[in-house]
Amino acid sequence: MSHNPKILIVDDELQICESLNILLSRQGYDITTVQSGQKALEILEHNQFDLLLLDMVIPDLSGFEIMDHVNNHWYDLLIIVITGNASIESAVKALKKGAYDYLRKPFEYEELLSRVGNALNQQKLGYEKKIVDGKLARSEERYQYLVQNSPDIIYMLDNKNNFTFVNLVAEELLGFSNSQLTDQHFTKIVHKDDIEKANRFITANGAYDYPSSVMELKLISSKRENIFRLFEIKHIAIKLNPLEPMTNKNPENNQDIVGVYGVARDITYKKQLENRVHQAEKMGAIGTLAGGIAHDFNNILMGIMGYNSLLLSKIDSSSPFHGKLKNIEQHVRSGADLTKQLLGFARGGNYDIKPSDITEIVEKTSNMFARTKKEIDILFECPENIFSVEVDPTQIEQVFLNLYMNSWQAMPEGGKIYTEIKNIELDNEKAENLALKAGKYVQIKVRDTGVGMDEETAQRIFEPFFTTKEMGRGTGLGLASAYGIIKNHCGSISVDSEKGTGTTFTIHLPFSKKRAEKKEESSSSILNGSETILLVDDEEDIIDVGAEILEALGYKVMTAKNGEEAIQLYKENIDIINALIIDMVMPRMSGSELYKQIKTLNSEVKVLLASGYSIDGEATKILEQGCNGFIQKPFGMVELSQEIRNILD
Repeated sequence: MSHNPKILIVDDELQICESLNILLSRQGYDITTVQSGQKALEILEHNQFDLLLLDMVIPDLSGFEIMDHVNNHWYDLLIIVITGNASIESAVKALKKGAYDYLRKPFEYEELLSRVGNALNQQKLGYEKKIVDGKLARSEERYQYLVQNSPDIIYMLDNKNNFTFVNLVAEELLGFSNSQLTDQHFTKIVHKDDIEKANRFITANGAYDYPSSVMELKLISSKRENIFRLFEIKHIAIKLNPLEPMTNKNPENNQDIVGVYGVARDITYKKQLENRVHQAEKMGAIGTLAGGIAHDFNNILMGIMGYNSLLLSKIDSSSPFHGKLKNIEQHVRSGADLTKQLLGFARGGNYDIKPSDITEIVEKTSNMFARTKKEIDILFECPENIFSVEVDPTQIEQVFLNLYMNSWQAMPEGGKIYTEIKNIELDNEKAENLALKAGKYVQIKVRDTGVGMDEETAQRIFEPFFTTKEMGRGTGLGLASAYGIIKNHCGSISVDSEKGTGTTFTIHLPFSKKRAEKKEESSSSILNGSETILLVDDEEDIIDVGAEILEALGYKVMTAKNGEEAIQLYKENIDIINALIIDMVMPRMSGSELYKQIKTLNSEVKVLLASGYSIDGEATKILEQGCNGFIQKPFGMVELSQEIRNILD
């Protein structure tokens, strides 16, 4: 004790009180003396003492009455009774009432000090025990709180791998309570696919060979066995002798293992995020490859389309070759549509973004598809006042045509396609799950009654060139392009399907405050001119066919095969060159850099960008800097003539 022990002496003989006071004060004790029982109770009411020396014979109150009062109010106060003429039976009775010890008058000085010292030591031990017990109780409370409120499942197994304890979160995550799992084998909560792995993990010659071990397991729900979550399981062996090291070299040394402590952490969401990241990286890499292929293929198609346009412009429609040339043009456009799908997937579609009525786009597409597939019923559900969205209507039409085509192919004997459109608002959690920003969206669901698909197929469904159809019946680009187009519109597309239950595609597109624009009909007329055009492209075939088309349209043409040559030509002929057509992708100097340098020579210069890639990315930046227009390869005479007049007029 850090303080001087306080002792209350109760004896009706003043001389004894004074003697005891002198003797005990010399030992450093804080002494208070009284000669009556009533006075003793009053002092005890307002003061705290460590020890009471009580004479059993007091005139106003007996020692037993005082003891009863002390036991009722100050049960932790130790009492040494002092007896004079009283019998030994009286002392025994006092001890039974709770007295710590007794002294019989007359007593020796050393005996007094010994009995008092023992009593105070006992009191000290009692205080310390209360402190330790309090700390243990608080520690136990903290332990219980931490264990029961942990987001992880915490459990204990015996040496037969049966549960002896499970915390509350097990019921929250899996539906199993502590009482349901107690005395049940660990594999009761393990998915059937992982039973063998779990048994290997928890066998005595497996997980217990080491101080701790970790494994991923699928744990099932108590409600449905086919519903599971993925957990990271960690086991730590419980030993009778925790100080003895464990070894896997001599398993017989580990006979004192009595079970394991276990922690199961739900990593389902973590794994989903990892899978999404891996999928996004894979799709990004494939997209880059697809974009490069599409660009080169568009350049090839450009040569075919260009020469075909020239021939069509020179052949009368009554010629037997006119129809064949139109067929060639149609095939080239089909090839161009294919590369548009590739570029859409590669985040590079030629997008003409405008505020649009998504209901009108989807309804138009579904009606058009329904006319060609009579065996399919398309049911359309859409309330009024659907948000506007900023999209390229042509590209979005392509998305839904691809989805409808996929559903039709999944229903060879006919079926139904349900299309549902509604406004929704995504909170942070829901938006994060879709890799979107929180806010308002239009949600479109396309659900069919087809054969459905397994999980492995659903994981790959948006990959380009992936198809479950036999050779020659599909390109594997439809859903890949849909994925790319929706992502490039800052939206999301996901699939939910099971074998035999059909498939649901869900699309989210961000809403727009702008009103939907009405679509204008485009002209098919060829527009001629007489100005001078500088054509810049590193592909010789495109230079040749492009120059011929421009000359056929009435223009005077200069050509350059790279940026340096173009700058030199422009400097020499700046007064007569009315416009430039610049390829975006060239070696040594890109179309972007060429535009910047030409702009320094003439801030009013007219420039039309051309590329086998799309208007996205670098082209958009140049257009924002004042470039006059963009045309995507392959293009024909009609498109080129109209774009040139747009920037010149």
